[in-house]
Parts: sequence; C-alpha cells; structure tokens
Amino acid sequence: MIKCLIVDDEPLSRDVLKTYCTDHPDLEITAICKDAFEAMNSLGKSSVDLIFLDVNMPKLSGINFYKSLNQKPMVVFTTAYPEFAVEGFELDATDYLLKPFSFERFVKAVNKVKEKSIYQTDTDEKYILLKADRKVYKVDFSEILFFEALGDYVKAHLQDKVLIVTTTLKKLMEELPSSAFMRTHKSYIIAKSKIEYLEGNQIQLPQHKIPIGQSYREEVLKKLES
Repeated sequence: MIKCLIVDDEPLSRDVLKTYCTDHPDLEITAICKDAFEAMNSLGKSSVDLIFLDVNMPKLSGINFYKSLNQKPMVVFTTAYPEFAVEGFELDATDYLLKPFSFERFVKAVNKVKEKSIYQTDTDEKYILLKADRKVYKVDFSEILFFEALGDYVKAHLQDKVLIVTTTLKKLMEELPSSAFMRTHKSYIIAKSKIEYLEGNQIQLPQHKIPIGQSYREEVLKKLES
C-alpha cells in the first residue's frame, strides 16, 4: 500500500481526490488537509509515501511547502494553472495533474508513483547513520528495536547495545523508511518487524513494552492491519 496525504484548499478538489484514492486498491489515505500548515502537523505525526499537493493555496503555496520539507515524499502536484508545471517538475515531481482530471489520468499518475517507488525500494540503503559518543555509527535497519525520546537526545535501542543519539524523533521519522518504522507515541518510534503482539495500549517488542499514545492509536491500528 502507498500511504498518501491529500493537501488542497478547495473542498470539491479534496472530495474528488478522496474518492479517487479510495477507489484505487494500492492507496491508503493517512490524512486530508486544507492547507500547508495542517499538512505539516500531519507529517509530524505520521510519514507518508506520497503527497497529492495543490499548488495554489493561501498563506503558503504547495510549491513552497514542498521546498520546506527536509525529507521529501514523492509528490503529485495538482492545479488549474498549467504555467506552474515547469516549476513542479524542477522539484522532481512524479507527475502533474491539471484540474479537472479524470480517474483514468489519476491512475496514470499513480502508476508512475508505483514505478518510482519500486525503483527507490531496490536502490535505497538498508541502514541509517547515527551520531553518538562523538562517533558516527552505521546501523542496519534490522538491528533496530525502537527509539525513545530522551530530552534533547534520542535513546536508540538496538539488538546488542543502546546509543544516546544527537537528534530528535521528528528528524528520525524523516530519515527512516515508513514501510519499516512507525511512531506509536510522542516519545517512541518502533521497528514494525520486531512487533510480537499488541495488548491493550501497549506493543510488545523483544523484552520491551512500548506504549501507544491516544493520538497515535488509530494510525497504529491501521498500519498493523495493513
């Protein structure tokens, strides 16, 4: 499943995209936002693979919002103004949908996303670099159990050791693949492959119980079901 975020200030456009995404078997909507600031808040809680992003929005345009992201998901820009297409593609947009667009044209854009996603999955590195103890550790994703917020630092719980890392959970979520990691609480990110079971408001990992925050519960359950 491709996790997608819809960002558009026009109610009709949001409804069309919601219908198209719901009708497509490979897409899962994580949130629907009416402006860039709602989208920022949503991305702070849950990362996505794809953004359907309107170019023309008040206060902060889709173009400038996308430029501001440190970790950029794939993006399909949508707008009624074709003159913005060039700038969109300069930002490495996967596709550009000119309103009003048909479901067939929408499917074509999703197919481009799927092709690009497969390529990235095959070529992405399988590790992350973590700064701790004045060193830079190369840590394979398979070694990670979970990350825990620790004031201005993060405690990385690995299979054979614990590192106190100079970063934040928000920055880590931008660097980690959303297919393999998820945030369950304001203070925790876990490796999905290490989940043993869910019980009440806790997730059991090897030798650790991780809480599920109330605001994260719905998203966690969706990810576990998928």
